[in-house]
Amino acid sequence: MEQPEGFIEKGKEDLVCRLKKSLYGLKQAPQQWYKKFASFMLEHGFQRLEADRYVYIKRYDQEKYIILFLYVDDMLIVGHDTNKINRLKKDFGSKFAMKDLGPTQ
Repeated sequence: MEQPEGFIEKGKEDLVCRLKKSLYGLKQAPQQWYKKFASFMLEHGFQRLEADRYVYIKRYDQEKYIILFLYVDDMLIVGHDTNKINRLKKDFGSKFAMKDLGPTQ
């Protein structure tokens, strides 16, 4: 790795920059994104299913819940309470850059 053009300092030509986050396109980027996503979900009280690690569920009582299905960087959220789903989407928006495509057809 080399320092970017225009950022080289005299006497420090052999030093490189340390990244604070993964770069898009690197082989580690998807894993780092998923770790951040999984951490967010667990912090918000969701549990990951044993059978499928890309499905999260949060139960509010015996009969009410939210289920989130994740496929790469797309997700489908289903549940009984639209207010709780909207709150989850708002929390997502504060942590991740996202686009809400609305209800599924």
